[in-house]
Amino acid sequence: MIRITSQARAGTLMAVGSMTMVQLGLALSVPLFGQIGPMGAVWMRLAWAALILVIAVRPRPWRFRRPVLLATVALGTVTAGVTMLFMASVARLPLGTASALEFLGPLSVAVARGHGARRLLWPGLAAAGVLLLTHPWQGGGSPLGVLLALGAAACWAAYILLTQAVGDEVAGLQGLAVSIPVAALVSTPFAAGDIGRVLAPHLLLFGFGLALLLPVIPFSLEMYA
Repeated sequence: MIRITSQARAGTLMAVGSMTMVQLGLALSVPLFGQIGPMGAVWMRLAWAALILVIAVRPRPWRFRRPVLLATVALGTVTAGVTMLFMASVARLPLGTASALEFLGPLSVAVARGHGARRLLWPGLAAAGVLLLTHPWQGGGSPLGVLLALGAAACWAAYILLTQAVGDEVAGLQGLAVSIPVAALVSTPFAAGDIGRVLAPHLLLFGFGLALLLPVIPFSLEMYA
């Protein structure tokens, strides 16, 4: 029992650390919109992250069982989806509002896998908070931004389920080192017009640090958690 409790505590700390780094990485990405656009910021982070993980982990996807490889590719696709949709929503909504909407994804997973009537309490409070943030009765905000954030929430829910599925089958960070390059490839067509600006020398070092902050370290913590 003590061992299980210690593992649960470690997993919780890793999850909290991951969420903290994700929000910090997102906040630091927003000022780049004026220079490289939302999709350029996404591609810069994912491309650097893919390079870092391939060099550090040296993944061997040919050793994956076919269902696991397909799940890993799907994980990379939804990773690109959640990243691009969220950044596109932040370009239209305040960061706090977009984050609250996106968080409905993991919250839905927690509710679906929970037990008892009390599991509905937190979704109810979250829904009330989202309504207070978006003020839909005033007709303000960006409906497209809200839809993009909700799309990011759906992708994040799928990301959580696929991360667990891949993490249960693949040792260490092998799955992450395959899924992130897939995410970078998926995002490339959407950022094609901004890639030239991303490769500016003064942004390269910043992009490296930003990729460590999001997604390399937090996604690694999530995989282990």
